[in-house]
Amino acid sequence: MPRQPRYPMTGIPQHVIQRGNNRQTTFFDGPDFSYYRNCLAEALDKHDCQLHAYVLMSNHVHLLVTPQQPTGVAKLMQSVGCRYVRYINERNQRTGTLWESRYKASPVESDRYLLSCYRYIELNPVRAGMVTTPENYPYSSYRHHTSEVRDPLIKEHDLYVRLGVTTAQRQLAYRALFDGHSDEQAIDEIRSCANACLVLGNERFKDKIEEMLQRPVRHKKNGRPMKETEV
Repeated sequence: MPRQPRYPMTGIPQHVIQRGNNRQTTFFDGPDFSYYRNCLAEALDKHDCQLHAYVLMSNHVHLLVTPQQPTGVAKLMQSVGCRYVRYINERNQRTGTLWESRYKASPVESDRYLLSCYRYIELNPVRAGMVTTPENYPYSSYRHHTSEVRDPLIKEHDLYVRLGVTTAQRQLAYRALFDGHSDEQAIDEIRSCANACLVLGNERFKDKIEEMLQRPVRHKKNGRPMKETEV
């Protein structure tokens, strides 16, 4: 299997997913979630990354991270992953791997897609049938964005800050993003790009990333163009 592409860039949010190996459980009880959060807090600070949204599910995690150094995301995930695996193995008297060998990452265009990505991440427990509303799930950033509960892991993105002049206005505007039916097209697009480690954004944004990295970041077209005689 080809190695997942990496995005050594700064200042651009990335939607990061890490799953348990063979979709196995990675969080067994409350202390596991707390320890992972502690590992994440230290790694965010050490590797100069800003976390805007997250959810810790029973067998995978979603993080929306903006690195401030090119290798920030890679070092962040390596640091958290290694520390957490040691903790789980010692606590449960087990050996071997816990996570899939490579995390997935998808750069996100801020203006059009960022808040949709927030919503996608924080609604994961609802889509999984674990809770009926996102505020009922304790291991995500939703409460930070919609209530007086402050999450020290979160660094608010400028786009979220611009939702309102005051904290209350921002929270009200953010809650409104979760009203109504889910945008299935947006969900499919976010999921497709994340799973394939491709860029989530418009063509101009993809052009920008390709110019920065000097490599393609779009879905490959299947097959070859048809000749006129084949049409």
